[in-house]
Amino acid sequence: MLHILPEDKEWLRSQVLSGLDLSREVEDEEIWRRIEEEIIRFCKDHPMSIAQRMTLQKEVFNSLRKLDILQDLLEEDDITEIMINGPNDIFVERNGEIERIEKCFSSEEKLADVIQQIVSTTNRTVNVSSPIVDTRLPDGSRVNIVLSPIAVEHSIMSIRKFPQEPINMKRLLELHSLNEEVAAFLQRLVQARYNIFLSGGTSSGKTTFLNALTEYIPPNERVITIEDSAELQVIGIANLVRLEARNATLEGKLEVPIRDLVKTSLRLRPDRVIIGECRGAETLDMLQANNTGHSGISTGHANSCVDMLSRLETMVLMAMNLPLVAVRQMIASGVDIIIQLGRLPDRSRKLLEIAEVEGIVDGEIQLRTLYEYVSEGGIPQWVKRNDLLHREKLQQVFGVETVS
Repeated sequence: MLHILPEDKEWLRSQVLSGLDLSREVEDEEIWRRIEEEIIRFCKDHPMSIAQRMTLQKEVFNSLRKLDILQDLLEEDDITEIMINGPNDIFVERNGEIERIEKCFSSEEKLADVIQQIVSTTNRTVNVSSPIVDTRLPDGSRVNIVLSPIAVEHSIMSIRKFPQEPINMKRLLELHSLNEEVAAFLQRLVQARYNIFLSGGTSSGKTTFLNALTEYIPPNERVITIEDSAELQVIGIANLVRLEARNATLEGKLEVPIRDLVKTSLRLRPDRVIIGECRGAETLDMLQANNTGHSGISTGHANSCVDMLSRLETMVLMAMNLPLVAVRQMIASGVDIIIQLGRLPDRSRKLLEIAEVEGIVDGEIQLRTLYEYVSEGGIPQWVKRNDLLHREKLQQVFGVETVS
């Protein structure tokens, strides 16, 4: 069976381009036809099967119209992450396992072309002057790019894929990420408009879990989402406003940071403000919004609920030099519930803890564990440790008798 070399594909690609009138809009059908014609000519000296022809035709088309070899990887449902360490060094995470693939880009230049194609769809810029960028694909998949020479050997890119259909709470239950009792409890908290903060390490499923939680938001609410790169897939909310931050230009102008979006969102009459991730000074604005009657859900990186409190303190101090006691009071008033998520050694993602912020005692924020994940004999269980202490919001929505 004939093995198609990268240089053969590149030659076919150049032949197709040379036969197209690029001064006008070229339809996909015309490109398909031109590729087919060139492959027929190519096969006179390089015989191949029909299946090989079809594969080659698709690969050449993807190199011209889509994202080259990445396109097939993006269309494989069982791949969740794509890691490009240069044109010839590509890894994927498939079903929780990382593996190297045989496919490669034809050259460093082709990889650079694909990178520019990706960033252009979101009006981002990546070049020698600005070699690092976070962006997204049209489906919301998260993309991080670092150009050479900051990436020492080659330009690198990682893509965290989003499923074609959002993972809902039903699917999380099927995956044993939580159980029915915990899900019902969270539903009541969301409906009662508790301020919730999702905490977890990298790849612990924070964004996925946040998407699932939004199912519980009453459909008559006005929801505003704020993200660095828009990737949330909120469903079931008709009155939805999505805001996305914008990086500065090379001249240092036109930047729209998340802080400005949080402030602006409060003038847009929100019932609920969702911040995709708090990483810095915007945490202060998030807490101020929560403390002024705006219900909120946010996420952040930390290894435990206690660590998340420390990180919140640090991020607030990045915005303003405040007394620590004032910062802690702001956190204790602005965050009602912290949900800790984690990825276990078997690569499964679980809800590990739900903690309630009780208040401040002797200058320290006190947490009260409500549910905790334990595994006995390999069977996942969520043990209820305490009842919710602050029930005022639940009582307002569901009545005193329902929650007593």
